[in-house]
Amino acid sequence: MLDLWQAHLTFALLAFVLIPGFGLSPGLQVVRLIVLLAISFIPVDGLSLAAYMRSFTDDVAITSLVALAFVTAVRTGLAARLQHTTRLQVLIVIAALALFLYPATMGLTYFDPYRLGYNPRPLIVVVGVVTLALLVMRNWLGACMLGLATLAFSLGVKPSPNYWDYLLDPFIALYCWGALIGYVAKKIVRWPSAQREAKLPIRL
Repeated sequence: MLDLWQAHLTFALLAFVLIPGFGLSPGLQVVRLIVLLAISFIPVDGLSLAAYMRSFTDDVAITSLVALAFVTAVRTGLAARLQHTTRLQVLIVIAALALFLYPATMGLTYFDPYRLGYNPRPLIVVVGVVTLALLVMRNWLGACMLGLATLAFSLGVKPSPNYWDYLLDPFIALYCWGALIGYVAKKIVRWPSAQREAKLPIRL
């Protein structure tokens, strides 16, 4: 079961985030998380529920795992919600990495950035610079997502030898791009009303 630790943790965190807490106190939220973790071990035809989920999703990226853990910490009262600017910075960083990786892996370009993940020193340097920039901007979540992904790769926490598999998965990439597109769409919709308000005379 130790080789499936990430699958069990992902199952519990994802279920915790997706299933409403119905106003439970922080203490009961922790109990709910422990119950969901126990449920992930329930066997069905010789495989645990977490293993079944892993057969469809594979092991998620460390960045996804950290993001799920953060949302769980917010729900249990252990962490404060992200400020709007901080959240936007995280979305932009992950979306930019996804834009660099996934179009090429789908055959849209001749350059294959996924190969960089097998000998990732230049990529680690770039991610390190971005991590330092996030630290300077006091974006602790973004810095932890990238920093822990790099640390996990150095320790060989996942079976994959490719650095990209620690940084990205399709789920966090789609979420970040969807959130960014939604943010831009709201800005476009609200722009005419904001322009009208800006033209209104100021009353003393």
